[in-house]
Amino acid sequence: MGWIATIIIGGIAGWLASMVMGRDASMGILLNIVVGVVGGVIGSFIGTQLGFLAPGGAWLSYLITAFIGAIILLLVANLIQRGRVR
Repeated sequence: MGWIATIIIGGIAGWLASMVMGRDASMGILLNIVVGVVGGVIGSFIGTQLGFLAPGGAWLSYLITAFIGAIILLLVANLIQRGRVR
């Protein structure tokens, strides 16, 4: 996937994950994109290992895995930052 598509899908996934985790007010658009892109890396790794993410798959599968990865990343950040899950 191209860099522009990665940034757009990562931004959407990071924004959705921050809304679900209740951190949207504390995060700006740049941090949403970073969380989404890093979450995409985490989600792609997990999806590839479990066998449900094929290379060259549809953009929706990348969005879903980036969303899941971003939620995992925000859960870990909450545990480190506050010592508990919000």
